[in-house]
Amino acid sequence: MKIGVILSGNGVYDGSEIHEAVFTLLAIEESGAEAVCYAPDIEQHHVVNHITGEEMNETRNVLIESARIARGNIKPLSEFKSDNVDALAIPGGFGAAKNLTKWAFSGPDGEILDDVRRAINEIIAAGKPLAGMCMGPTVIAKALEGSGIKSELTVGTTEETSPYDIKAISEGMEKTGATAVMKSVKEILIDEKNKIVTAPCYMMEASITEVRNNIKDTVKKLVELV
Repeated sequence: MKIGVILSGNGVYDGSEIHEAVFTLLAIEESGAEAVCYAPDIEQHHVVNHITGEEMNETRNVLIESARIARGNIKPLSEFKSDNVDALAIPGGFGAAKNLTKWAFSGPDGEILDDVRRAINEIIAAGKPLAGMCMGPTVIAKALEGSGIKSELTVGTTEETSPYDIKAISEGMEKTGATAVMKSVKEILIDEKNKIVTAPCYMMEASITEVRNNIKDTVKKLVELV
């Protein structure tokens, strides 16, 4: 079994959330499946100093930065074909909302990369399962906008502490046509009809262990849906 993983750079503030990406790869291997990593071959929106939070005066490539996490074993997203994998997973990080989409700047009205939209819609059309973690569900929501598919997605819950505006992000997903569901970091959401699994992860105030468990549960269900 092969599971595609779409990465969006290397680092929470401008790329893939590294813990989430590594835990996804680990959980895939623990399940007995093989991860196949992809990333768009584009420049990052910007580069952020992860100590100060300030923007740096340099440019980086999303594919090359993602290769740091994948240890070089990665392909351009333009080469993605749903026939080559059994499922697809999208870890979070601001790269999902800055590089895969422009949700960080324009919310649900922001653009999404054509290759990202194509990959997600190919998977759904093939009846294969899909997982989104942290901000990953917003990418799924944007990709399915206008498709007529009524997905159920979660980025967390307003009932527990979060460093982000869960209410606003959830409302944004609903604007695209999805149904937003409240879930804690100890829960996952399973959209059985569309074979979509989503989990809050670091969208909530969570420990590294809680995020690890959240992703392990997500990947376990993703594999079961295959």
